[in-house]
Amino acid sequence: MKQGVPTIQVDGRGLRVVVVASSWHATVMDGLIDGARRGLAEAGVELVKLVRVPGAFELSVACSRLAPSYDAVVALGVVIRGGTPHFDYICQATSMGLSDVSVRTGVPVGFGVLTCDDNQQALDRAGLEGSSEDKGHEAAIAAVATVITLRDLAV
Repeated sequence: MKQGVPTIQVDGRGLRVVVVASSWHATVMDGLIDGARRGLAEAGVELVKLVRVPGAFELSVACSRLAPSYDAVVALGVVIRGGTPHFDYICQATSMGLSDVSVRTGVPVGFGVLTCDDNQQALDRAGLEGSSEDKGHEAAIAAVATVITLRDLAV
């Protein structure tokens, strides 16, 4: 486990969660999705829907449409730096878009979008055998933990 990663145990029984995942970089995405599913299962979440979109840019609109029907959303994607500014534009738009979804709807969005310099960095974070991190799992647990925190804050 990477230094500084918190250990969060949550009880997500009864929650409805949608995982919205992009399609680029199939091996990395398979790892992220598996990690999210593992995290949700460990938290006791039984109602999980998976929705696929083409790429990271499309995550925001799909999450926006789905958020009102779920207790939490887990957004998964990967953007790998290339030789053009495309990386910067997509990463910024995706980050801002997902943040907007969460703030506007009040539905927690677990941020599992990898923004990597190269394919190896993505593989190292994808939760695959030999990976040093499991960002899909982390994003799922963060989303469920935030639902519970917000419920505790309700007056």
